[in-house]
Amino acid sequence: MPNLAHYMEQYDHEHASQWNKLLHGIGIPLIFAGIIALLFMKWIWGGSLFLAGWMLLFLGHKLEGNHPAFFQGPIYLLVGPIWVAKEAWTFLTGTHRSAASGAKKNEGR
Repeated sequence: MPNLAHYMEQYDHEHASQWNKLLHGIGIPLIFAGIIALLFMKWIWGGSLFLAGWMLLFLGHKLEGNHPAFFQGPIYLLVGPIWVAKEAWTFLTGTHRSAASGAKKNEGR
């Protein structure tokens, strides 16, 4: 059975476009906000946020030219929020480093 790292790598591969990443970074939190609003009986706000979030996700995949990852399995409904949190953290802390730049740094040693 694949581990979280495998799912994250696959998810990252299918979300390479900066537009898709941005739309997911907005859409997934909107979906969660919509779910929370629905739980507190704010039906119109909750439904609107939930639908807007999904619309952004599908727009991102339309722009990138692929299908949403959750079509491969429901596990990606959990991987998506983790991936967005990781992307937000690396953006905010400036710790994003590609594998190629890491390899170049190690070559100089």
